[in-house]
Amino acid sequence: MEGNEETDMNFTQTARGIVRAFAIVLSVAVPLAITISAADARVGGGGSSGSRGSKTFSAPPSTTTAPGTAQPMNRTFTQPGTPGMGAPAAGAANKGGFFNRPGMGMLGGLAAGFLGAGLLGMLFGGGLFSGLGGLSSIIGLLLQIALIVIVVRLAMSWWQRRHTPASAYATGPAPGGPAEGPGAQSSYRSGLSGFGLGSSQPALEIQPADYEAFERLLGEIQAAWSNEDVAKLHTLATPEMVSYFSKDLEANKANNDVNKVSDVKLLQGDLAEAWREGETDYASVAMRFSLVDKTLERTTGRLVAGSETPTEATEVWTFARRRGADWELSAIQQTN
Repeated sequence: MEGNEETDMNFTQTARGIVRAFAIVLSVAVPLAITISAADARVGGGGSSGSRGSKTFSAPPSTTTAPGTAQPMNRTFTQPGTPGMGAPAAGAANKGGFFNRPGMGMLGGLAAGFLGAGLLGMLFGGGLFSGLGGLSSIIGLLLQIALIVIVVRLAMSWWQRRHTPASAYATGPAPGGPAEGPGAQSSYRSGLSGFGLGSSQPALEIQPADYEAFERLLGEIQAAWSNEDVAKLHTLATPEMVSYFSKDLEANKANNDVNKVSDVKLLQGDLAEAWREGETDYASVAMRFSLVDKTLERTTGRLVAGSETPTEATEVWTFARRRGADWELSAIQQTN
């Protein structure tokens, strides 16, 4: 009996220790989560959302404005291996897995046959290689597997070369363009409030009017978000981004909160990369801006988070433009 009582006592102390540790973790994590969400109440929720075409899962190059690495997407409609909104529709043929790629039907059949035969052998107790029938020689099997590996690598190399998008940076000056000189990489900062060219000249040429559009969209999107004007957001961003904004606004309403953003000012910005996919142009731009970001209780107007003091944020915004259309916001990424 004494042994049982000692065991029960030890178990009780262990359980109390686990509960105490769990309570400590909650006491630290909950306020931290509240602080993070309150500090990032601006448009996009302080997360990384949207699509960058075929570059959705690749980090944009670092810039002077954002020397760190952009965070990967928390929310995106794009699936790995699928084309972006501007990629050729033929890319949809990738669906169904690696062995269903175009031009790889015979390879897929061979691999599936070997795998199926081996699995059947295992299921019926004959071992992995018993289901291969006439291929009784292990050496012969290994040679065939090696041949398949070689064919797979060659096919993957061919596939990547065929579907790799055009480089985001040019290797030299455009034909007929102005001669390069000491001031060829001069900043746009003097004329456009804060945009610079970045470290390399992109293959897709971004004009001063484009930088003006990016700066204008920064302010208009923040204003539409603050006014909870979803109809206006539809004219400024892709349907994917508007779906995220709408979801975040509904969450604010459910919490009886409203996020008010004002005095948005671009402090510095430069181009990370620009490229074209099919009929769609993309431009990823690093922007450092200041804003007044505060969250109010919807019914009383009581300040819940934030203040009247301007804060700064650095994000990478990706804009997309179909041929003949205007630029619209396609993605927002936080920076490290």
